Formats: sequence, C-alpha cells, structure tokens
Amino acid sequence: MRLLFWKAIFGLLAFDALRLGHNFARLHRLVLGWKVTHRDASPDMIDRACAAVNYACVWYPKRALCLQRSVVTTCLLRGCGVPAQMVLGAQKLPFKAHAWVEVDGRVINERKDVQAIYGVWERC
Repeated sequence: MRLLFWKAIFGLLAFDALRLGHNFARLHRLVLGWKVTHRDASPDMIDRACAAVNYACVWYPKRALCLQRSVVTTCLLRGCGVPAQMVLGAQKLPFKAHAWVEVDGRVINERKDVQAIYGVWERC
C-alpha cells in the first residue's frame, strides 16, 4: 500500500507539473496511450489503488479535482495490470462535467449512480 500511495502522490504532482489540467488534448492522449501492464493483478488491487489515491489526495497540498483523481487512478491501475477506463461525462441542466474510473463497466472511484446522473462523452 505504501508504494501505491507514493505512486499516487507522484501522479498528482506530475499532473500539476505537466499542467495537464490546462491541456485537455494532451491529457487525453496520455491516458489513451497508457497501456495495461501484462501482470496479474491481485483480487484486491482495485480497492487498494483507490484507497491509495484517496489517501494521497488527503496529503496533497492542494485540492485534487475529479479529473486529476481519475487520471491518476486510471494510470495507477493500468500499471498494476487492471484494464481501467477513465470516463468523462456531463449533465445538461445545470451544466456540469465530471470524470470517474470504471473497470469492466463498474464505477470504482465514485458513487455508483454517477452513470445515471452524467451522460458519457468519452471513455479512454
């Protein structure tokens, strides 16, 4: 768990350092190109990775928004052999955009009803 925590902190830092929140096309290419490693993930890897990202967000010096959390969670899981997808969605009225992570169509880092609230724009 400690290693996952440090990877999550590094991911949050990299997101800010690379200014990925200011260049959506670059962020999208990064996540799309992040390959799933060829290793068998332990059965509890999803829970452990999500917990590590949540814990890292607590210690991160600034507030990590949904896009930053979802990028880091997706890349962390893919690096552990889990075929995670970052999902971007929007609500029409009032307009709101949101990002979350799914594995096999199951929401893993957000409320379970997020798919009913937001229409999906993109899966990457």
